[in-house]
Amino acid sequence: MNAPERTPAMPPKIEFIDLKAQYAALREEIARRMQKVLDHGQYIMGPEVKELEAALAADCGATHCITVASGTEALLISLMALDLKPGDEVITTPFTFAATAETIVLLGGVPVWVDIEPDTCNIDASKIEAAITPRTKAILPVSLYGQVADMDEINAIAARHGLPVIEDAAQSYGATYGGRRSGNLSTLACTSFFPSKPLGCYGDGGAIFTSDDALAQAAREIRVHGQSARYTHTRVGVGGRMDTLQCAIVLAKLPRLAWELARRREIGARYHARLAALDLRTLAVRPGRDSVWGQYTVRVPRRAEVQAALAAAGVPTAVHYPKPLHRQPAYAHLGDVDACPASIAAADEVLSLPMSPDLSDADFERIVQALSDAVGPRAK
Repeated sequence: MNAPERTPAMPPKIEFIDLKAQYAALREEIARRMQKVLDHGQYIMGPEVKELEAALAADCGATHCITVASGTEALLISLMALDLKPGDEVITTPFTFAATAETIVLLGGVPVWVDIEPDTCNIDASKIEAAITPRTKAILPVSLYGQVADMDEINAIAARHGLPVIEDAAQSYGATYGGRRSGNLSTLACTSFFPSKPLGCYGDGGAIFTSDDALAQAAREIRVHGQSARYTHTRVGVGGRMDTLQCAIVLAKLPRLAWELARRREIGARYHARLAALDLRTLAVRPGRDSVWGQYTVRVPRRAEVQAALAAAGVPTAVHYPKPLHRQPAYAHLGDVDACPASIAAADEVLSLPMSPDLSDADFERIVQALSDAVGPRAK
């Protein structure tokens, strides 16, 4: 009798974001920090909240840090602090996660779409001024994939028109722009501590940064149902606090953060160097900036085929984002669905590869080889 044919074993799957390895390195400090919270029992607005806020403000250089329940809540509270009213317009990009626009719409505001730079996928600052109208209330650029947008130009436009700027820094904590840190480049900035972010907790969490005392006070009141004192509701607010246990986890991660950010930059540079000869496009990192590669993203033709080939090789991928917001059903009525052609083109091509500080050399080589096999060399 002939022996049955053996099915080739699937190669072991690489972690898209290796949170397990990160936790293994921080297990004792995370346990210590969490136990301290369990011992004092102040699960809401415990001492770790203020400790984290002070540490993050000092780290990025802003005067104030206000921790909140999520990156989405950070955007919502920031817009509320600016007193966004129904009909007010906020200039932003359609090539982003839904939270950027949904917070505007939830308050009755109108997102005004400005297209992206094809080579960075960040908002094209040269197109912003033409989008300003008498109803414009703010400009909301997104620091996509971990690289800050052209904040000097954006801030200059905003200053000419007397507008505040909110940086959506959900993916860029730790990135630099002209020597300054993301989070300290505009009127307000919002980051996320979703577990996959460059600095993440083990649930939802986020923070607002500002050096404007009045806006900081407004944000602090809004996050506790608009209270300026217990049961004194001076403004409309939300239940937007980041819980103490999540703050403790982020505090446990801070001593390792500088190493993790350096590793992200190193791995991003290695990807850039190794992928340069392949039939794909790496994203540009502008002079005077860096990227912390919240997502390491490339642009590839035949994306579905490439994803399938990588999956067969045990390499996970993701698409951030497959459809720009101005073409999403919830927002398509807000403008021309054929506008922003660079965003539409990017949505068809972007592909995010595994990226985490603990990505091993062996896994990196597997990813590069699988991608090389899938796309082939760049045509000469």
